[in-house]
Amino acid sequence: MSDGIAYAKIHPAIGVARVGNSTRDDGWYYGPETPDPDPMPAGSLKDETGAFKRQAARFRLYGYDSTGKVVCELTNDNASIEWGVHVANQKAAWYEFSLALDIPDMQGRSTPRRNKGIDRSSLVIDPGRKTLRAGTGQSVEFTGGTFQGIAVPLGRMHTDESGRLVVLGGSGRSAAKNSEPLHSFGNNDGWYDDISDGPVTATVTVGGRPIEVRPAWVVVGPPNYAPDIKTVRTVYDLLLDLFVSTGQLPRPAQVSFKRDIAPLLERFSNLQWVNKGFATHFGCDGPQDFTTTELQRRLSQPGNTYRELRRQVYTAMRDYERDGLAPMTWPWFYGDGMASRPKSPRQYMTLSALQMDMLLRWSKGDFVDTPGPGFPRHLEEAPLAEQPGLLDRAALDFCLADAFHPGCEVTWPIRHATMFAEPFRILHRPEGQAEPDYGEELTPEKAQASDGPLHAQGPGGLTRWMAIPWQTDTASCRSGYESTAGLGARYDPHLPTFWPARVPNHVLTERDFQIVNKEGGLTPSEDERAAAFANRASWLRGLRGTYKEQLKQAAAEWHRFGVVETRRYTVGDNRYPPHFQVESVPGFDLEGVPDERNLVTLHVPQTADDTAQDTARTDLAEDLGIAPENITVGYIDKLDPFGEDVANGTGNRQGSS
Repeated sequence: MSDGIAYAKIHPAIGVARVGNSTRDDGWYYGPETPDPDPMPAGSLKDETGAFKRQAARFRLYGYDSTGKVVCELTNDNASIEWGVHVANQKAAWYEFSLALDIPDMQGRSTPRRNKGIDRSSLVIDPGRKTLRAGTGQSVEFTGGTFQGIAVPLGRMHTDESGRLVVLGGSGRSAAKNSEPLHSFGNNDGWYDDISDGPVTATVTVGGRPIEVRPAWVVVGPPNYAPDIKTVRTVYDLLLDLFVSTGQLPRPAQVSFKRDIAPLLERFSNLQWVNKGFATHFGCDGPQDFTTTELQRRLSQPGNTYRELRRQVYTAMRDYERDGLAPMTWPWFYGDGMASRPKSPRQYMTLSALQMDMLLRWSKGDFVDTPGPGFPRHLEEAPLAEQPGLLDRAALDFCLADAFHPGCEVTWPIRHATMFAEPFRILHRPEGQAEPDYGEELTPEKAQASDGPLHAQGPGGLTRWMAIPWQTDTASCRSGYESTAGLGARYDPHLPTFWPARVPNHVLTERDFQIVNKEGGLTPSEDERAAAFANRASWLRGLRGTYKEQLKQAAAEWHRFGVVETRRYTVGDNRYPPHFQVESVPGFDLEGVPDERNLVTLHVPQTADDTAQDTARTDLAEDLGIAPENITVGYIDKLDPFGEDVANGTGNRQGSS
C-alpha cells in the first residue's frame, strides 16, 4: 500500500469547532461530516445543567497517488501519525472592524488598532504549537497563552480510536482585565475571548517511509444556535465561486434542479424557523413555500410551460447593478456595506456569482431534472474517493457567508484567492516566521497589498478580524433595525436580517409547538393551532434593559439562549410540515416576559439623551403598532460604520430604516 501513496492530505481542509461551557467529559459533539447529516436529536447541544456543549472538529488523513487519486484513509492500522495544532487568538492585538476593507465603501478610509498603545505581544493569546501522537489515548490542552498576564486556555485535542484528530475549542469565556464596560458590537478594548484558529499538521510514516502531508486549518467559532439550518449563501458556496472564477475548479457543465436549484430554494423556506419574515413568505402556507411538492413539480420542469415562473424566481434575486438599494429583492439579508444611512448597494446581500449563473441557466430551461442519490447521511456510506470532498464541504456548508459585517465564523479575507494554497486549503506561513507590522492604522491599500495580511496565514490569522468579544456581535446581529435617520417608513419589523441560520431572530416556542402538535392532552381548535403556528417569539427576549446592558448580559449568559432543534410533527393530518424546528426552553427567567420583547431595535445618535430616546421609542411604537417596552433603543456602532450618527442629534423622525 505505501508504494502507491505519493502524498497525504488532511480533511476537512478547514475544520470548524465551536465554543461551549459544558465541563462534563461528554460535553461535546462532532460537527457535520457530510453536507446532509441526520438532524441532531433534541437536547444534543446542551448538557443536563443547561451548559453548551462544544462542537468538535474531527480531522482525517487520506493518502493520494501521483495522479491525485485517493488510495486509502491513513489510520492507526496502517500508519504512524503525530498530529500538530497551533491555535491562537490575535483579536485584541489586531485592528478594529467597521466594514470590510475590500469594498468600495472603505476607499479613502482606515481602521485603527484595537488597544492602541499597549504592547502587542501581551494581547495575543498563543499557547504555542502542541503535538499529539495518535493512538496513545492522551489529551493535550491548549494552555500557556495569556492576555496581559491572564491565563486563557483555548481548548484541547485528542484522537479517536482510529487515530483521527479531534479538536475542541474554548469554553466561550470572555472578560475584561480591568472591568471595562462593553459599548461596541465588535471593538471593545480591554476585553478578550477564547475564540481561536490555526494550522493543523501531521507527521506520517507508512511502512517506515515518511509521507508528505498537506496541512489543514481549524477555526473555532461561536455556538450554532440553529444547527440543522443552512443559510442561502454558505462559506462553501462563496469559496466554490471563488475557485471557479479563478479557474482552479471547473464550472459545472450542467445544471441539475435536484442538486443545484432545489436545495438553494429550500433554504429560503427553511429560514421560516428562525425569522418570521421568511416564515410568512417562504414558510408553510406562504405564497412561495419552495418545499411543497406541487411548487417543486412546476419549478423542476425544463420546458416552456413554467418558464415565466422560473424567470420570476430568478429576477427576484438581487443584482447590484439593477437593484441598487432596493430592499425587497432576495435574499432579505443585510450586506457588507450596511449602515443606518444607506448609501451603498452593499446595504443588502447577493447570492454568489456562481449561484446566480446556475439560476439564470435554470430560468432559461438549460437544466436537467434527473434524480440523484443525494448526499449520504454518514461519511462511511460514501465511496472512499468522495469522502475528502464531503468533509471539506460539510464543514463550510454550515458556516455563514451572509454579511461580512464582520461575520460569524470567518469574515471577508476568506474570499481572496491569495489566502489559499489550493482550493479550500489555507496557505500557511512557516512556523515562527514573523508577520510584517502594518502600522497604527490599516488601510484598504495595505490590507490588499502584495505584502499585506491576505496571504500566508499564521495562528489566529482568520479570527483576528472578528468581533471582540464574540457575544457582543451575536447579540447585535438582529433583524428589522429602525433608526431616526428619516428614511421613510419600513415595510416590516422582521426584515431584513443578519445571520438568522446561526443567530435566530424569531422562533417557534415549545409552548406553541405543543399546541400545534396537540401534546400534553391539549385539544386546541384549528384556529388556536393556526395562531400558535403563526406566532414567533423574539429569540433575544431574555435580554433586559438598554442596548449596552444587553451586551453585558449576553457576554455573561450566552449559554442561556434557546437552541432551535428538529422535532417531529406527529398529528398525522398533513396540515403542517413533517418536521418542525422548535426553540428549546431558554435558560432565562421569562416569567411575564412578552414574546415580542426586543423584537425591534431602534438605532439613535450617540448624543441622544434619555428624553430623546423615549420620544423616538414612543413614535416608533405608534408607527409599528407594538408596545414601547418591546423596542430596544440605543446607539449601535454596527449601524454607524462612518460615524455619521455619533453626534448628529436626533432630528425629526420621518420614518425608520
